[in-house]
Amino acid sequence: MDNSKIDNFRKKLHTIIYEADTPAGKFFDLVLLILIVISVIAVMLESVASIKIKHGQLLAIIEWVVTVFFTLEYIARIFAVNKPWKYIFSFYGIVDFLATVPKYIGLLFPGSGVLISIRAIRLLRVFRILKLVHFVGASNQLVLALKKSRAKIAVFLFSVLVLCIILGTIMYLIEGPEHGFTSIPVSIYWTIVTLTTVGFGDITPGTSLGQFISVIIMILGYGIIAVPTGLVTAELIGDKKVNLNTQVCPNCSADKHRDDARYCYNCGYHLND
Repeated sequence: MDNSKIDNFRKKLHTIIYEADTPAGKFFDLVLLILIVISVIAVMLESVASIKIKHGQLLAIIEWVVTVFFTLEYIARIFAVNKPWKYIFSFYGIVDFLATVPKYIGLLFPGSGVLISIRAIRLLRVFRILKLVHFVGASNQLVLALKKSRAKIAVFLFSVLVLCIILGTIMYLIEGPEHGFTSIPVSIYWTIVTLTTVGFGDITPGTSLGQFISVIIMILGYGIIAVPTGLVTAELIGDKKVNLNTQVCPNCSADKHRDDARYCYNCGYHLND
């Protein structure tokens, strides 16, 4: 096979694997999504002793089929780009590797079966698929809204932390060790649990003043929980423009190109038409 045929094959493979705006790419992502879900379900069922005893062999066959497919996909992703290390050392490249290798380690070293639980990390790959198919607009818009509101959320969380320290210290002074508030850190822990409306019940105030402050903290909790949601929602409403381009540069693996882009913004390489 000459170089031109290899290059053409690499371009077609790149379009199928890395892009989702073609029928072949959408079908590939759909198959990949189904296999990821099957794999994660198999990992969960394998942890149930009764199911493993009865259907262990079937689960093993399913896992090997999925593992072989992911191995071939991993190799194909490396082959389809001009700079393989860009993919190998990227976030999703590392996820793909960690999601595949435990099965082989378990085969070579039977005592390392605990590593097989890492296979559940394959679920992270769903985010890449959701980013590339029908949810590309919604995912990009949500990520952009989170980035724009991160400073406000950080200030808000810092304010909540200061409030918890103050209220925790007050509860320590009011309740004291005799009611379970043995130290300020323990009192802060109780304040956070109460403020988030979790309420484990391992520590409870015994004085009337302490119970009154507890009620105030609980009411504050409902309002505090709604603030980050409101900040992100405001950014979502304010920003309507979303990038729907799903192309990934075959040369440097950069994504997030403009909808009308013909060349990569990072390296200038011509994008696949």
